[in-house]
Amino acid sequence: MTVAVQRIRAFNRTVTRRLGVLSEKYLGRERPYAESRLLFEIGTKGADARALRLRLGMDSGFLSRLLRSLERKRLVTVRPSPGDGRVRVVRLSRAGLAELRRIDALSDRLARSMLAPLSRAQTQRLVAAMTEVESLLRASGVEIAPAEPASREARYCLDQYFGEIDARFPGGFDRGRSLSGHADFVPPRGCMLIARLFGEPVGCGALRTLGADVGEIKHMWVSPDARGLGIGHRLLDGLERAAKRRRMHAIRLDTNASLTEALHFYRSAGYRKIDRYNDNPYAHHWFEKTLK
Repeated sequence: MTVAVQRIRAFNRTVTRRLGVLSEKYLGRERPYAESRLLFEIGTKGADARALRLRLGMDSGFLSRLLRSLERKRLVTVRPSPGDGRVRVVRLSRAGLAELRRIDALSDRLARSMLAPLSRAQTQRLVAAMTEVESLLRASGVEIAPAEPASREARYCLDQYFGEIDARFPGGFDRGRSLSGHADFVPPRGCMLIARLFGEPVGCGALRTLGADVGEIKHMWVSPDARGLGIGHRLLDGLERAAKRRRMHAIRLDTNASLTEALHFYRSAGYRKIDRYNDNPYAHHWFEKTLK
């Protein structure tokens, strides 16, 4: 067992002990941690059961048992969605909302109890370390996989992408003037990758074929809430590997001058500026990278 694995296991044991998640009465309430966490995730706005299962990494049977337990305690209601009877919508009852407020107050008290024995310098170190650990754990929880361009998750990511560039481009963005369609990203001509964080789509990128041995990257997007986790680099690396599998010798892309972060990102990833190679009305810069 490596030192890193040993340290992670020791960290997990310390955290679970200090947070009290091993108790059947988490925070002194009449329920274990899993039920209290579920109440928190349902929140004041409610959530559908599938989203809860993906967000918490629970199997459907365990989630169903937890929901039945909370229903018996009159803390939640579970009803079919008005728009889709196959989807179960979970909402907190009045008693559930009151319990959520108590859990929030007790959670704040627990956090303060962890800080109280520490000096100011130790408190700053602990908070900084927790922030760093949370960021790295979120990064390790990201999964990237191919997706159908017409799938629900792909459409969601593309809608977010087009909405963002519409807000940032001078004069907006007309989706109807896009030079690519879903068919361009369907194998074998291309592919689309989706990044998921705890089951939720947080990024995308696509590859299409321009010529016999040249590909083009399109629609690179990462959710603002998930930036800084290295998702963009992982998506780009995945698309480059997909291009190599298709025996492409080079990849091209274009970008708008207003996307200064993208310009820096592609340059740092080894893309060099080239002359215009397409008629994209929104492009100001064109790049290419030779694949080895």
